[in-house]
Amino acid sequence: MQRVHRFRVWPDVSLSLLEQLRSLTLRTRPLSTLSILIFLLSVPTLSAASELEDCELLLRTGQYQACIQTSAVAIDKKAYGSEWPLVKAQAELALGQYAEAQQTVDAGLKRYSWSLPLRYLAWQIYHLNNEHEAADVLLASIHELASRSAWRYTDADSLVALGQASLLRGMDPGEVLETFYDRAIQEYPDQRDAWLASGNLALDKHDFALASETFAAGLKQTPNDPDLLFGLSQALQRSDPQRAATLATEVLKINPYHLPSRMAEIARLIDSEEYATAKIQLDQILAINPHLASAWASLAAIAHFENRPFDETAYYQEALSHHDQNPRVDYLIGKILSEHYRFAEGAAYQKQALEKDLKFLPARIQLAQDQLRLGQEVSGWEHALQAHAQDGYDTTTFNLLELKDQLARFKTLEDESFIIRMEAREADIYGQQVKTLLHQARKTLCQKYGLQLDQKITVEIFPDPDDFAVRTFGMPAVSGYLGVCFGKVITANSPASQADHPTSWESVLWHEFCHVVTLELTSNKMPRWISEGISVYEERQKNPYWGEVMIPQYRELILKGETTPISQLSSAFMNPKSSLHIQFAYFQSSMVVEYLVQNFGLETIRNILGDLQAGVPINVAIERHTKTLGELEEEYAIWLKAQADRFAPRADWSEQDLRPLLNDDTKRFDDWVREHPNHFRGLMAYASILAEENRVGELETTLKKLVEIYPEYTGADNASLQLAQLYQKQKRFDEEQQLLEQHARINPNALDVFQRLIERYQDQGNWSAVYQTVRKAHAVNPLNQETQQALATACIKLDRRQEAIQAYQAILALEPHNKAEAHYQLARLLQKENQQQAKRHTLIALEQAPRFRAAHLLLLELTTDTP
Repeated sequence: MQRVHRFRVWPDVSLSLLEQLRSLTLRTRPLSTLSILIFLLSVPTLSAASELEDCELLLRTGQYQACIQTSAVAIDKKAYGSEWPLVKAQAELALGQYAEAQQTVDAGLKRYSWSLPLRYLAWQIYHLNNEHEAADVLLASIHELASRSAWRYTDADSLVALGQASLLRGMDPGEVLETFYDRAIQEYPDQRDAWLASGNLALDKHDFALASETFAAGLKQTPNDPDLLFGLSQALQRSDPQRAATLATEVLKINPYHLPSRMAEIARLIDSEEYATAKIQLDQILAINPHLASAWASLAAIAHFENRPFDETAYYQEALSHHDQNPRVDYLIGKILSEHYRFAEGAAYQKQALEKDLKFLPARIQLAQDQLRLGQEVSGWEHALQAHAQDGYDTTTFNLLELKDQLARFKTLEDESFIIRMEAREADIYGQQVKTLLHQARKTLCQKYGLQLDQKITVEIFPDPDDFAVRTFGMPAVSGYLGVCFGKVITANSPASQADHPTSWESVLWHEFCHVVTLELTSNKMPRWISEGISVYEERQKNPYWGEVMIPQYRELILKGETTPISQLSSAFMNPKSSLHIQFAYFQSSMVVEYLVQNFGLETIRNILGDLQAGVPINVAIERHTKTLGELEEEYAIWLKAQADRFAPRADWSEQDLRPLLNDDTKRFDDWVREHPNHFRGLMAYASILAEENRVGELETTLKKLVEIYPEYTGADNASLQLAQLYQKQKRFDEEQQLLEQHARINPNALDVFQRLIERYQDQGNWSAVYQTVRKAHAVNPLNQETQQALATACIKLDRRQEAIQAYQAILALEPHNKAEAHYQLARLLQKENQQQAKRHTLIALEQAPRFRAAHLLLLELTTDTP
């Protein structure tokens, strides 16, 4: 979130107030006798200050009832200070005592009518008692008071209250940050509320870096403050989830009743589809505050997922019972639904939120994203534009509108089934292959699962991973995703963004289109695990080496009992221990689907999807079409363990401590290998040592052994490629080629292998093999000039003229160094069927290279042949 220091004055915010506040500097302003008297009267005695600090500590640590009693005694004794009713009312709010809190602030305002923080808190409390008109009057009075006596309101608490009230009345957030929060921090760095307000503003605008910086700085001034710790935890959710979880634990140690932290845990449980646990914890939260709107809204969302419409309505009404115009209730329910891909239902709730408050920005931003994900682009972009006009400070809408400009430069390939948007150059190079693959996926998967798809599917492919992240998640710098499907919209990273980790874009699009089918069949009512499980399973059906397959790490996790029960599989995708564990979640899910298909038939999967569409919970749907979940989980676990036991049976997978061998002399390792000739991990480690010591003969023998006992291993350190590199150095090219061909058959992402094989086949003049291998390479990355040139040459040799033309057009799109040659070759290919185009490309070739003799001769031919 950049600090936008524009001076934008809104009708509700007085220009004179801003000018007065800016001109005042508390430390240099001379005080009148009356001011000094007021100041002295407002300073409590040391004893009173200590008592107030103790009471505030009770509030921060969740001892709300004790805080109420302590502050009530002080108020009854006429202890001076507007902080007393503030603290008491805040404790009453935490316990859901909204009527009592209103009585507290009313009494406080009778004595401290000048207190802006008390008025701001009263505004919140009046809304919670459904007294909305009175609340609006209170909000307006904050600026009226400050305008009359700006000199009085330069303390930190007043500046924060003024900033919060100004935001509510439409002031530019950047102006609020500069005029109120930054000033409060600079003048009173030890006052927590200014840090808290500034950090929360950054969080609201999705500037997590600034929020993190602000909360961390605040904690240096007031360590162990639970609200600041919670803010820092929220700011770090995406960049450092492990530390965020640690901070959240610290908050609850300080204040076990900290409701924002408890509700954050509820959000995590709902994300993991652990609804039963979430409901238990929500009951505990409601025991603290029986009227907490966010708790009732969460219950309404869970009831929606569990197809309990009457309960959903009851919880929704309860959430609004103390603030019937609260747009945040609809916004929260809708956001939870959208996070579970229920975008249509989520959008409906956002519309209700905007009916309650047309200016409620979070709902408009969420509605824009929901509609864009539903393919409702006209209204989606319109809401994004409205949100940006309302608040140019929000990073989500700023990023979205930047993306809109980028998408406008994309090329669109549209037919009766798809709207495909790609960067123009990429569309020219492999757009038709994308379209062909999608049509194949549509025909195969729709027929297999019985879906009549009568709407166009939008597919957007981004060369910039940040553009993909903004389109998909609303913010840049979200890594780890190749593609995402929202139902009728697919977004994907293009090969241009995968330079270090090439992956078959064909497998990605096949996977994502399978999501289209299953989400459409269920109206998006799918737990994540079965949605991902079917897509990965269908990848393997298309190509046995696409998707997730058994690897040594998965085998080990299975045999150690680290699999997740079927009934809890969606939780495996949330907060995984490592990137390995998230991939293992995909693998586990696909294996459940494979087990169900093998033992109960594909029709069972289709029936389960039908039940999900009708609102039947997944575990009930599975039991209806298979057997009791307990029996199924037990039998599946036995089956999966058998798969792990049978994995790479020639390899020795026994547990061995290799550390002493790695740290000892090599001779001891030599002896160990003779005793364990098939131990996969031992041989891998041994090969590394042999390579370091340049013991080439023994290295070759060891690598051959590794290939023999586990030929399917495709990890980056696999023996096949190591041995191939060894043979290449020794110029044993035939043996190298044999190994590379074996590896190419089992690894669809082996771009380097494909490229090396293309070189070999070209040297041999094996143009059919060149053609087939280039096709494999282009399924990973078609944006390579050398492979496109190899394709063009192979197509010419094989008399595949049209494909050769397409290859040279791709070469030109890739901006080759020798453009003249590419134009000349394209002109030759077009000579017989399109002399006009052939002449055009010949002239361009001559423009690039005026002395290009072959092009001159071709132009002469074309001119002579022209009738």
